[in-house]
Amino acid sequence: MGKYKEIDLSGVRRFPFEELATKVDAGMFGRPDLDGDSFAAFFAGLPDILAAKELKALAAKTAAAIGGGRAVILMMGAHLIKCGLSPLIVELIRRKAVTCLVMNGAGAIHDFEVAMFGRTSEDVAAHLETGMFGFAEETGIQINEALREGVAEGWGYGEAVARKLAALPTRHPELSVLLAAWEHGVPVTVHSAIGTETIHQHPETDGAAAGEATYRDFKILCDQLTGLEGGIVFLYGSAVILPEVFLKALTVARNLGHPVREFTAVNFDMIRHYRPQENVVSRPTRTGGEGFTIIGHHEILIPLFWQGVFGELRRQGK
Repeated sequence: MGKYKEIDLSGVRRFPFEELATKVDAGMFGRPDLDGDSFAAFFAGLPDILAAKELKALAAKTAAAIGGGRAVILMMGAHLIKCGLSPLIVELIRRKAVTCLVMNGAGAIHDFEVAMFGRTSEDVAAHLETGMFGFAEETGIQINEALREGVAEGWGYGEAVARKLAALPTRHPELSVLLAAWEHGVPVTVHSAIGTETIHQHPETDGAAAGEATYRDFKILCDQLTGLEGGIVFLYGSAVILPEVFLKALTVARNLGHPVREFTAVNFDMIRHYRPQENVVSRPTRTGGEGFTIIGHHEILIPLFWQGVFGELRRQGK
């Protein structure tokens, strides 16, 4: 006999299983199609549980927004370019699935380098040791020149860099999301804070021009958000700059009397961050709309998601 008293379980009450509420039933299970080659069947066969259920519901919402001609705003950090998703974004623009493209300053730099040279993303640790980091000559000179010229012509940051790329001999213009947006008439905005970009290390930097260009893009974004009611906004891989910009731009739209309440806000990221969750997903939809957070590797999850969206559009005959 042990030292401490043990409870007697002989008197516990038990219940028929049918009387118990459960969270999972067989109808929610996945339906694998391992012998087929249809992505639509694969996507439809994902379980209706947890993130897979949300992914399918979100794909249907996105397809409805595109099919209904509503706003689809895509905010993206530089990571999408660095993990090889530029062709996907270009295709979304070409298919008119995106009504506004929003980038941070690093995204514009990486997009510029991919278009110009077919490669980007320095070895920061190695170049930092030698003082080379961020001092790519062509990038620093040409983007800063684009901003000075653009401000003089009345353009914003995104349009200025896109126009500069269009005028330069580029190796891979087909991979530039900036060029694609500009050429297809999709507003493209770039949001940069002074000192955050490698181009600010160069003597050609004009702080006034850089500030004016990105401020114009802020006002363009504010205007785009006035039409977000009933639409959807995506945030891909920006933990600080774009969530903060979005929150302020949304406030401007609401302050000016635009009824931007019922929309879907989505954050795709590899880990959870405070600002994307609060500034994009939670706070803006607290009095209406719906927010989603989907966590996973961008290079896998984002193409999978958009395949699901276009599968749904095909199913609807759109």
